[in-house]
Amino acid sequence: QVQLVESGGGLVQPGGSLRLSCALSGSSFRLYVMGWYRQAPGKQRELVAAITSGGSTNYADSAKGRFTISRDNAKITIYLQMNSLKPEDTAVYYCNANYKGQVDYWGQGTQVTVSS
Repeated sequence: QVQLVESGGGLVQPGGSLRLSCALSGSSFRLYVMGWYRQAPGKQRELVAAITSGGSTNYADSAKGRFTISRDNAKITIYLQMNSLKPEDTAVYYCNANYKGQVDYWGQGTQVTVSS
């Protein structure tokens, strides 16, 4: 079965940086569009960034220019480099693996808190 394990969340001051990691196990990495979503208290879960097996990327407007998604096929891992963090980036960040637009797998989530 597919498992996603995230790491890298934490507390950071405004303007700081964090890198999230998500490792996939139990299936072939190349089958999935991988992505990062986030959910703030009282809000719906939203897409932050996604990357295809070929390396094409898609970003939410709020992430453009500050966040970078990447994947390492050898390590079966994706990353989200987050720079210039703002308090409004505070949320639980979830790793997602989507199979052919039909099946979604989710990680357990990692908390990111941006506060002084």
